[in-house]
Amino acid sequence: MGIVVRFMSPEEQEYREESDLLGTRLVPKDAYWGIQTLRAQENFGVSLVRLYNYSTLTQAMAMVKKACAQANKELGHLSDDYGDAIIQACDEIIAGEFMDQFVVDMLQGGAGTSTNMCVNEVIASRANEILGEDRNTMAPISANDHVNLSQSTNDVYPTAIKIATIYGLRDLSSNLRSLTEALNAKAEEFMDILKLGRTEMQDAVPITLGQEFGAWSAALKRDLQRIEWAIDVLQTHNIGATAIGTSLNADPEYIRLAEKYLREVTGLEELTTAENLIDDTQNSDEFVHASGLLRVIATNLAKISGDIILLSSGPIGGFHEITLPAVQPGSSIMPGKVNPVIPEMVMQVAFQVIGHDLVISMAAQSGQLELNAFDPVIAYNFFQALKVLKNAIPIFAEKCIKGIMPNPAGLDIVHRSIGLVTALNPIGYKAATQVAKKALDTGRSIREIVLEEGLLDADWLDVILSPRRMTQAGIAGDVDEVPEKKDKSST
Repeated sequence: MGIVVRFMSPEEQEYREESDLLGTRLVPKDAYWGIQTLRAQENFGVSLVRLYNYSTLTQAMAMVKKACAQANKELGHLSDDYGDAIIQACDEIIAGEFMDQFVVDMLQGGAGTSTNMCVNEVIASRANEILGEDRNTMAPISANDHVNLSQSTNDVYPTAIKIATIYGLRDLSSNLRSLTEALNAKAEEFMDILKLGRTEMQDAVPITLGQEFGAWSAALKRDLQRIEWAIDVLQTHNIGATAIGTSLNADPEYIRLAEKYLREVTGLEELTTAENLIDDTQNSDEFVHASGLLRVIATNLAKISGDIILLSSGPIGGFHEITLPAVQPGSSIMPGKVNPVIPEMVMQVAFQVIGHDLVISMAAQSGQLELNAFDPVIAYNFFQALKVLKNAIPIFAEKCIKGIMPNPAGLDIVHRSIGLVTALNPIGYKAATQVAKKALDTGRSIREIVLEEGLLDADWLDVILSPRRMTQAGIAGDVDEVPEKKDKSST
């Protein structure tokens, strides 16, 4: 959703007066936000990333406010007309309306109070309009007394972050599953294409190109499972904890009803009130767990991308075993050059995600006593990391993985590799080492040297040195492809 914010000149602007504990200020008359949002804008113009840039978090805040209003209304703490107006305003925000009003900076002091009050003020102003009153955050419906009833920033804000995170992880899982399927398709397509394996960047035994792609897919399948685990951890919330987890000013029945309505509003049926609200209010380890998951995904994507860059290197001076789709010219000075720009982009995303994870870990450990004041930087970094991962993965699948093609010329070196000597189990390690050294020194093939020295006969050697057989489980001395030749093998 594109957010357009129109700024009026001072001459055009009309104002209304609003007050807080610090005094009275003029607020633009057409703004749904109020005096506390005004102060937040004056104090925290840091990242210039606004709450409206994360619409899912904004909508999650409105979901929490709606559930709380429903609980308060059912208990008689909110009148029907006030409760209905607040609920309607929340529904409109959940539907994506008024997003341009959520103007506070994502990085802010106060443990998220500016975010909570911005949401309270927008809901109050809209609810007052619904009642036929002038747009304002104070009367008859108050941002503090009615929209924030039975709540604190300290239970609303982290709960909304968790809800938005669950939605985001579900989207990430869908994108990651599509990438895994693309890798699976390539694994199947390339399963019979033999190539040289490498360990420590030196020649190793053969592998198929399909087996390499299958290994990459297997790593991402583990990541999909980890996403499910992270979602499970995030489904505990602290609504009803109020300021520090002692539930001061919250009706015990309100806590039960808020949980019920929160499940209904969000569609997350496993959302559960934490057993220890004090713990859930002061600790942010669930976000460290979820961020760690993003770091693991980033690590796997960086490994896969780095491998693809190596395998596609060339076309003359590198491995050039695979060819990547050409998506743009690669050089402003070298004609004809095409670079692996998509996996390079994915690696940069991975670096960024790993950096975000470090910030989140530092913020979580820095919470003091009954509250972590640094949830805003946790939210900012987590949603930034989630965004770039979610955006990069489909691009990686569509513009790189699905278009990869094998290069037969680069793959054919498997037949000349000394890695084949590993299969010469019947002649022993020492003799095989001498064969490998001689092959390296002379440039001759393993097969030619073994036959010349009479170590094995041709038929048996063809079985042992079959690169295809070397990509499957088994021991050379146990194969029975040519049983009549077994007694002729020499040790």
